[in-house]
Amino acid sequence: MSVTTSPTVPASIIIEKEPDSMTDDHISTCKLIKDQLFEVGPRYTDLKYIGEGAYGMVVSGYDSQTCQRVAIKKLSPFEHQCFCQRTLREIKILARLKHENVINIQDIIRSNVFDQMKDIYLVQQLMECDMYKLIKHQKLSSEHVCYFLYQILRGLKYIHSANVLHRDLKPSNLLLNTNCDLKICDFGLARIADPSCDHSGVLTEYVATRWYRAPEIMLNARGYNKPIDLWSVGCILGEMLNGKPLFPDLLDHLLTFNPNKRIDVSEALAHPYLKQYYDPNDEPTAIHPFTVEMEMDDFPIPKLKQLIWNETQLIKEHILFQKMPIKP
Repeated sequence: MSVTTSPTVPASIIIEKEPDSMTDDHISTCKLIKDQLFEVGPRYTDLKYIGEGAYGMVVSGYDSQTCQRVAIKKLSPFEHQCFCQRTLREIKILARLKHENVINIQDIIRSNVFDQMKDIYLVQQLMECDMYKLIKHQKLSSEHVCYFLYQILRGLKYIHSANVLHRDLKPSNLLLNTNCDLKICDFGLARIADPSCDHSGVLTEYVATRWYRAPEIMLNARGYNKPIDLWSVGCILGEMLNGKPLFPDLLDHLLTFNPNKRIDVSEALAHPYLKQYYDPNDEPTAIHPFTVEMEMDDFPIPKLKQLIWNETQLIKEHILFQKMPIKP
């Protein structure tokens, strides 16, 4: 990310390394981790547990081709329709978003036989920490808060320009490294918001961790849109500030109750608080926004499994031949 105004990037953050929970050899093709079988060898070895959520477990692994460690997220969606839908949406979206502040897919692993496909593994860049763990263990300086907020908004501007609502922005979905690079992750609850279509009555209220839900969701409003993500950013900013009285007006604009009066991402980026980083020429938007057709996925599990198979095959071919970014 180039910043033409030459601001001072905050000093590296100190991330406490958690002790390895296990050891591993470098030759096995599968590994049992906390009762979860990871079949990602022989390319990926030395698997170590990172964490897990409602929809999958994440481990780190050694990539024998790049000689680097990566993050591997295991998804096992095929017992429930909603899990299949979320998996399909996540891989579709991640495969088509390309931005410095959004996590990408480096590889995808699944069985080469359709009937034997039970799990999907997403291989992504390994970051060192997430925002939740960071602010849990240390207070952030004013400089770090500003720089992290800028990167969140920069990534969100790109996401929104692609007609995507993240719908689950929270500290644990913001990945960090010691250089203070930030990437937005976990698009399992993301949805397409095509401005050419009326989404009223279509978007569910069951989104976002409760503490980060916008009031229009809590009130069961069916016509919500991009402002829900800005509310979540406001909640995250409040946590990062940890009581520091820095630019309360920006926080007020992000946490405006009426979504129609809430600040949008471009306005937030242009706020004086972020002036040392703000550069409209270095805040790219999506070239090919998503359309509502990309989210036609209200199908039974067998049909969704076929769609996931097709999508993962497209991604595997894209990675193999290093083609141009996949278009929506």
